[in-house]
Amino acid sequence: MGYCTKCVSKWKDQLYLVFRVLVGLMFFLHGYDKLVVKGMAWGSLMGIAGMVEFLAGLGILVGFFTRLSATGGAITMLVAYFKVHVGNGLSPLANGGELAALYFAAFLILMIYGNQKWSLEQSLLKKETF
Repeated sequence: MGYCTKCVSKWKDQLYLVFRVLVGLMFFLHGYDKLVVKGMAWGSLMGIAGMVEFLAGLGILVGFFTRLSATGGAITMLVAYFKVHVGNGLSPLANGGELAALYFAAFLILMIYGNQKWSLEQSLLKKETF
């Protein structure tokens, strides 16, 4: 086992926390931008996407119902990819859908691993519910 592998294994919980917080924060900020900065109508498709991004991002950020939030985020990214991007070709590089594809992949990881050690859900409920 190489040094890098040992280092990553030693810090895996902290590294996952950084991953979860960054994904949650960035997704939350996308929703905030749609709803608050751009003022998207709540009933529009972009407004609904903004609400999902805002709430799912916040849930992932603080570690509250992370798996449920990631599932909502993954569905939103699939819809975004096929509704907005795929009309310009299937390749994410050609159609501008790289971010949707990366978020989708990140949400799959979050759905598998959930909150892990440090989360609001663990603090309040003493277990991971979703």
